[in-house]
Amino acid sequence: MQKYNFLDDYSEGCHPNILNKLIETNLIQQNAYGFDEYSNKAKQLIKNKLSNKESEIFFVTGGTQANLIIISSILRSHEAIISIDIGHILGREAGAIEATGHKIISVPSLNGKLDINKIQVALDNHNIIPHMVKPKLVYISNASEIGTIYTKKELQEISNFCKRKNLYLFIDGARLAAALTSTYNDLTLNDLSKLSDIFTLGATKNGALFGEAIIINNSTLAEDFNINIKQKGALLAKGRTIGIQFLELFRDDLYFKLAKRANNLALIISNEFVKKGYKLLDTTQTNQIFLILPNILIEQLEKKFSFYIWKKYDEKHSIIRIVTSWISNEDKIQELINSI
Repeated sequence: MQKYNFLDDYSEGCHPNILNKLIETNLIQQNAYGFDEYSNKAKQLIKNKLSNKESEIFFVTGGTQANLIIISSILRSHEAIISIDIGHILGREAGAIEATGHKIISVPSLNGKLDINKIQVALDNHNIIPHMVKPKLVYISNASEIGTIYTKKELQEISNFCKRKNLYLFIDGARLAAALTSTYNDLTLNDLSKLSDIFTLGATKNGALFGEAIIINNSTLAEDFNINIKQKGALLAKGRTIGIQFLELFRDDLYFKLAKRANNLALIISNEFVKKGYKLLDTTQTNQIFLILPNILIEQLEKKFSFYIWKKYDEKHSIIRIVTSWISNEDKIQELINSI
C-alpha cells in the first residue's frame, strides 16, 4: 500500500487552471526571456496587489535559486548574512550561499523568528574591521521554518533597525502565501514592499509547477539584476512558462484561496491532535504542523503516512512535521485523525 504524503506542499503537479492555460497558449508565439505578454500581465497583477509602483519583479524557477541570485547579486565579497540557526539558507540549501563566498552568521531563533536583539549580537560579534566579515544583509523567512509568522509590529521593528544600521532586509517568501492567509496575520503585500529591500513570492509550494517571484523594493538593488539572473543560468528562454503560472495564480486571487485551504486543513489536523492530548511545538499558524508525539505512535502512523521526523524531543518522544497543501485529500486527513 502506498503511503499518503504529508512531507511537503509540492508533491503534486499544479492547479488545473495553470495546466489548461499552458495547453491553450502552447502554440502562440511569444517573446523570449520573460518579455512575453503573460509575464508582463502577471507582473502588473502582482504590482496591483503591492500598490507600490517602485517595486520591480523578476521571475525564476525555484526558492534556492532565488536566494542564491539575490544574495550573490547584492552583496560584496566581504559582506555577510545574519540568519537564525534554522534558516533555510543555512541548513537546507546544500551550502549554496556559502559556495558564492558569503558567510552566514547564525544566531539562535525564538519560535523560528529573528528579532533586533539577536541582530545586534551578531553585529557586536563582527565589529573588528578588517579582520572580520561585515554583516550587511538580514535574512528572515515568512512563514518561518516551523510555520510561525511575523506580525506587522515585529517586522516594522526589524525594518527600522536595519535602516538605522544600514543593513538590507531580505524576506524569503517561499511560503509567503501561507503567512498572508493565516488567521494570525496582519501584514499585507504593500506592507512587505515598504518594510523590506527584497522579498520573494513563492509559487512552487502553492499550486504552481515551479516558479518564484523576486520583488525588489530598493531601486539601487534592481540595477542590472536581470544580468545577474542570466549569469547564474536562471534566465529562462521560455520565461512564459513562469509568467503564465503567476498570471493564473493572481487572477481572481487563486493564489490566496489555495493557501487559505491548506492553512484551514492544517488547523483541522492540529486541533484534533490537541483534543487527543498531544502537544504542539508551537501554535499552528500556517500549513505546517509540528507535533510532539510518542515514538510508538509515530511508528504506527508511518505505516500509512509519510512525514518528516523533525528531531528527537526526549527518549520516548520526537517532533514530527506534517504539511498540508492546496490539494491535500480530505479523506486522507480524516484517516490520519482516526489513526490517533
